[in-house]
Parts: sequence; C-alpha cells; structure tokens
Amino acid sequence: MPNKKGPFKKPAPKPAVTESASTPAPATTKKSAQPLQVVRGMRDLLPMDQAYWKQTNAMAENLAAAYGYERIDTPIVEDTSLFVRGVGRATDIVEKELYSWETAGGESLSLRPEGTASVVRSYIQHGMLNLPQPVRLWYTGPMFRHDRPQSGRFRQFYQAGYEVIGDADPVIDAQLIILGWNFLKGLGIETTVRINSLGTPECRTNYKNALVAYFRSKKAKLSEEDKKRLLKNPLRLLDSKDPVILELKAEAPQIVDWLDEESKTHFMRVLEFLDEVGVPYQLDPYLVRGLDYYTKTVFEWYANSDDQELSQSALGGGGRYDGLVESLGGRAATPAAGMSLGLDRIVSRLKEKNPPPQDHRMPHVDVFLAQLGEMGRKRSLALYEEFREAGIPVGEAFSKANIKAQMEIANKRGAKWAIVIGQKEVLDGTVQIRDMDAGSQEIVDVKKAVHEIKKKLANGVDTPAATV
Repeated sequence: MPNKKGPFKKPAPKPAVTESASTPAPATTKKSAQPLQVVRGMRDLLPMDQAYWKQTNAMAENLAAAYGYERIDTPIVEDTSLFVRGVGRATDIVEKELYSWETAGGESLSLRPEGTASVVRSYIQHGMLNLPQPVRLWYTGPMFRHDRPQSGRFRQFYQAGYEVIGDADPVIDAQLIILGWNFLKGLGIETTVRINSLGTPECRTNYKNALVAYFRSKKAKLSEEDKKRLLKNPLRLLDSKDPVILELKAEAPQIVDWLDEESKTHFMRVLEFLDEVGVPYQLDPYLVRGLDYYTKTVFEWYANSDDQELSQSALGGGGRYDGLVESLGGRAATPAAGMSLGLDRIVSRLKEKNPPPQDHRMPHVDVFLAQLGEMGRKRSLALYEEFREAGIPVGEAFSKANIKAQMEIANKRGAKWAIVIGQKEVLDGTVQIRDMDAGSQEIVDVKKAVHEIKKKLANGVDTPAATV
C-alpha cells in the first residue's frame, strides 16, 4: 500500500567536517556507561519472589472478605500536615523519616509513611460517618520512610492494613488481633501477641509525668539522643534498644498503674475475648508503639522462633486510636481501631521456610504453540489468541525459528501438549497435536484445535481426535 505522505527519501549527506588546528581529533575509544543500581533502601521484587508475594496478598484479600472489610486505595502522596497532625510532630517518623518536598505551587507534600492517617482522612472527606457504623476498610500497598536499611526493613516497604472506624467496643480490638494472628498462622508462621493498654490521653499524660521523673533521676546515664526524647516525647524511651535504657526500663513505672477504671475494664475484656479464641499473648507493660495517635489497646505480633533476631522483630501491630478522627477534622468522639502487617518481613519468613528453587522456573502452560516458517508463525499467532480467549494457559516462542529450541521451551514450561503448525498444515487447514509425555501425535482440523485441547483437559487424559 503506497505511503500517503509520499515515498521515503534518503537523507541528504551531511557536510564533511574538516579538521584544523582548533578542531580536536575524534575520540578513538568510547567509555562504556556504568550500570545504574537501585536506590539505597529500595529493591526489586523479582519474578522468583512473586509466588511468595502472591500468596501473601491472597491471604490479605481472603481474610478481608471473611471478616467483612471493603477495599480502599489512598494516594501515595499526601499533604505533609496529615502526618504531622495524625502521626505526631515529635515522632521519629515525622522528625526524621518523612520523604517530603515543596512543590512549585508552595504545597508541602510527603510520601505516606503509614496507612491509617490516609484512611481516616478519606473517611472524613467522603462522609463515611453517614454509612452504617462501624466502617471496615482494608488496603495494601507501598509505604515510605527514610529509615536506616537493615534486615527486613526497607525505605520502600509494603503493608496490609485493616481499619475499623466508628465503634468503641473491645471486641473490635480483639477481632483485629485474631485476624492478624490467623493471617500469619494461615501462612505457616506461628506467633505470639504482645499486648498493652495506654489508657486515655489523660492516663498517658499522668504516666508521662511519672516516666519523666524517673528518667530524670537517671539522666547522667542517658545518651544525647535519649535526653532529647526525654524532653520531646518520653514514651519513645520505651522503644529504645540502647542497653542502658533496657536496663533502666526494668525499674521504670508501668502504665497499668495509671489506667482509669474504664480503660482497665476495656483491656480486661479484650484479653477475655482472646482467651476465648485461644490466641496466645504476652502482657508487655512497656509496649507503646511508635505513633502518637494510639489510645487504650496496643499490640504487636512476634514470630515464635529460637532465633533471637527473628523473635524480636515485629511482623505487624496496631491498636485503638479513638482521638484520631477528631484531630484530623472529623466528628468528635469517633472511636476507631486498626492494625497493619509488614509484608516484607512476612515474605522473608516464607522464603526461609520454603527457599526458592535455584534455577528459574518459567510459568506453567497446558499447551504450547510451535511453528515452522512464516506461514506457520502467522497461523500460530492467530491460534494463540483463540486459546487465550478460551482461558487455556498457552505458551509460545514466536521469535524462534528452530523447532528444537521451541520444544525445549515447551518442556521447561511443563506443557502437556504441543501444537505444531508448518506450511503444510497451513495449506491443509490442520494442526499437529503432540503429546509431550507419550511422544504420540495426531492431526486435527485447525478449527477444532481449541475444542480438542478442552476435551483433553476436562478428561485429564488423551482423547482421540477425528483424523482429517
């Protein structure tokens, strides 16, 4: 078909470049470009890892459906003030770990470091308080923190989260813990829940005062970093891994002594629900979590392991945050609770339990299309679409001409049948169906190829086809 824009023209030759004393001689060698590496703290999720991620994501979705949660996806980028107000100005996340920048229009934006604040913002913005309460929402996706990369911790990491907004009953707290425990147990990871209560904001204030008084008496032993925490956010001292703090913490006040009666009753009911279901837990009087919005129940899951590092690495956690909706501009006294699971660490556990194969395995297919010659390739290309539309896993190597190379790929992909199409088959309107295990083959009408494979798959055995 002629080109409507006219025939192609050869470009005019470029004028010759004459060298002079002022013209540098062309370089005789070209330095090869250095290969680029992934940004520190980020990583690629490679094809051989995808089976673990698929398993984990499927568990997240299946349990969401089982417990009545609806999917929500919030933006990766949010207004920085959302996290300052929601997570807490004095937290390490906001002070040190936010990926933030100012736009040309003067907006201060940040990559989300966690999912709860975004979900609550969406709940408020879209008037979900008018829906039947509580609203149960779940999500999965990447979060970002400029943290120190280490085993199981990345600057881009993935979480599955579950939030329940609009109900204060302690059974909500308990069922979130049960959901997370079942999530991990379903993947073959045995865990124990560590649990505590932070009480009301008033309880926390009284406890902070007692904690500050205690650590001030030990101030000479504190590092400069911990002295700053003592001034700005003393509860963060309880998260410190400094051996000095770990030793001092053993004698520090416990928040349980500052809980009001309502908070104590709420906490005891949560524990009673967990006892009823048989979820193993440990009371941890110094568990506070790293976010300011928590009230009353807080909890984390830890793997049951003889490995000290594994047993001290939380796989997820959460708690109640009854004041967050109001602090972000929503209706006052809206109770809420939620939790999230660290998918990166969970996938690492799965890989330790069931290491990936050393050799890369190509995706399995039921049937493989092998072709000879240009006519065979064209016919195979069309037949491929028929198999795809019929929902039959099909493979091909259309870019390869050598039939032996194609059949090797068919074997690697575990194909039970190969369909061979050459020039003769195209002219005859047929295909060869070859049993890859038995080595036998039969000739069928090309129009019946999909139907014949469907019959074989349904029967689980070879079904004789009408010979053309």
